[in-house]
Amino acid sequence: MKLREPMPELTGATEWLNGEVARDQLIGEKPTLIHFWSVSCHLCKEAMPQVNQFRDDYKDKLNVVAVHMPRSEDDLNLEDIKKTATEHGITQPIFVDSEHKLTDAFGNEFVPAYYVFDKEGRLRHFQAGGSGMKMLEKRVNRVLDETEKAE
Repeated sequence: MKLREPMPELTGATEWLNGEVARDQLIGEKPTLIHFWSVSCHLCKEAMPQVNQFRDDYKDKLNVVAVHMPRSEDDLNLEDIKKTATEHGITQPIFVDSEHKLTDAFGNEFVPAYYVFDKEGRLRHFQAGGSGMKMLEKRVNRVLDETEKAE
């Protein structure tokens, strides 16, 4: 995805965990963070406490959606996904993308990967890899500041 492109529709999930959300529910009121992860991704698990802290700190200002992107056949086991989500405190909605439909819509190749959309649903920031939570926080705060100024 390129910056300022609209958020793709959240369709094609093989399953939703922790509740289902539609694109329309994420646009209009507050920015959204969509993060891609996988049960086989060590960096994803390492970053999850920071993502969860982020989710909790910004719960009133930011939508957060997780996307489970399998990297191999071993990552398709739904029970493993549920177990890992529970172990790592992923309480936000999880789009299980076993057929890579959303992954393809985003053009995403990485886990972990983070996409920040403004409240109109336009992509404002993308980053991949386990580090860089400070940069992610800075970008989210910039989008939040713009949202507050516009109100």
